[in-house]
Amino acid sequence: MGSFSIWHWLIVGVVVLLVFGGKGKISDIMGDFAKGIKSFKKGLADDEDKTAAPAEPAKTIEQAAPAATADKAAEPRKVV
Repeated sequence: MGSFSIWHWLIVGVVVLLVFGGKGKISDIMGDFAKGIKSFKKGLADDEDKTAAPAEPAKTIEQAAPAATADKAAEPRKVV
């Protein structure tokens, strides 16, 4: 009747026990995998913080071209 003998089923059973055997083995593996991903992301974030140069404050128009603004402030406005 079936194409599988008792030996085939015993081998399949042993493989299944090796892979899925033990209480919560798969969930432990997945938990360890998730912890590894979290620590990897944390390590990447720490590296970016250390290598990033501090940002310079934005310059205002007066700081960027002080001579041009000083000249214009001294001249009176002409109304047409």
